[in-house]
Amino acid sequence: MRLDTLIIDDLPHAIANLRAEIEDSHPEINIVDTATGVMDAAKKIKKHQPQLIFLDIHMGDGDGFDLLEMVATEDIKVIFTTASKDHAIKAFQYAASDYLLKPVDPELLKKAVDKVLSTYNENIQSANPSDNLITLNTQEELRMVSRDDIIRLESMGNYTTFYLVDGSKVLVTKTMKDFVDIIGSHFLRVHQSHTVNKFHIKSYIKTEGGYLLMNDESRVPVSVRKKAVVIDALTNRK
Repeated sequence: MRLDTLIIDDLPHAIANLRAEIEDSHPEINIVDTATGVMDAAKKIKKHQPQLIFLDIHMGDGDGFDLLEMVATEDIKVIFTTASKDHAIKAFQYAASDYLLKPVDPELLKKAVDKVLSTYNENIQSANPSDNLITLNTQEELRMVSRDDIIRLESMGNYTTFYLVDGSKVLVTKTMKDFVDIIGSHFLRVHQSHTVNKFHIKSYIKTEGGYLLMNDESRVPVSVRKKAVVIDALTNRK
């Protein structure tokens, strides 16, 4: 498969170097556009709906984390490309696929691209829309779970916990982004660490910073930039 891809960096030579390396060595990557700042990138993500972005951290009108909070990136893989070593932990808290230091090493770039491609292939193979089931691969078992029985997902680094209607929890050693393509459109990313099934939302509480009260009585925080998305989803819930 070929992944539609956006390169985001405020340095034109950095974009040119990365683009040249990708076009020479990675036919699986289809570069649809480039962007030089947060606002520029937000517009182009909305326009192109890429499957993968290469994202710098420090830019003139903000940083890469501002962008991830601003736009819906649940179905987008993110490879950070930056000159700074200081933000790796935060990047993986945002479920980054990889974190590459500039100048980007071709071998590390290849590993990062292969990882993303592998994840997409696994997700496609795991999806089974006909019976509404997905397979959760834990350390103890392969567990078949109905999408409708998933109340919410919570991410912690490279781990994701599924909370189910029977009160059980399933811990999977994959990031939350790895499941976006297969859990269904009725799931809503409301925070960098939380995705919820909108049909299991009991109410949205506007006080205390804003949070969702779920049918299992759990409370899920809503980030500032996701409040409008949440209100729209609940108002137009179908």
